[in-house]
Amino acid sequence: MTDRIDSLAHRKGYHHGNLEDSLIEAARRLVAEKGPSAFTLADAARLAGVTPAAVYRHFADRTALLGALAGRGYVAFEQALRQALEGHATPLEGFTAMGDAYLAFAREEPGYYAAMFSSGLRDLQVKGAGPNAFEALIEGITAALPLSRERAVPLAMQIWSLSHGVATLDAGGMFNAEQCPTTAQDTLRAGALALLRNAMGGER
Repeated sequence: MTDRIDSLAHRKGYHHGNLEDSLIEAARRLVAEKGPSAFTLADAARLAGVTPAAVYRHFADRTALLGALAGRGYVAFEQALRQALEGHATPLEGFTAMGDAYLAFAREEPGYYAAMFSSGLRDLQVKGAGPNAFEALIEGITAALPLSRERAVPLAMQIWSLSHGVATLDAGGMFNAEQCPTTAQDTLRAGALALLRNAMGGER
């Protein structure tokens, strides 16, 4: 990872054309390597190939840069969820595929994913694309089951919480043959389907 970061910083003309995008990309790579709280604006500037002063033309501070990264991550996340929902024989299969897409996104985009759930970014997330990703999950639930939106909203939060927990354990290496006899995907699927069955039992 460090070698790739160094090469990015020295790539000829990398920051030319759109410095804001370059800084967000630098932050994505730094967060993936170090975590959302372990890098500075100077780190992002160095990776983007500009002076630290240049960063302030676009971002007031590190929280603002992380907020932009989180917002962009939520856009990509929503797209992944909606794509997973399409092209299946049944809506329930599409909903199940959304769980697989959730875990795949957390694994493949650790920079985005960590920024999306960073502490201190709540207001920035609410103003960004976070609600749209949550709406995609609600749509997946109401397509799979005849639930009212009123009941689907708290159910979506329960499923998102479950998904985040499984993704966190998966990132920590807890799902392996020695420690756990099941996979992250199977665990999430079983838990989500149990929540759906419970919700249907309470629907009137």
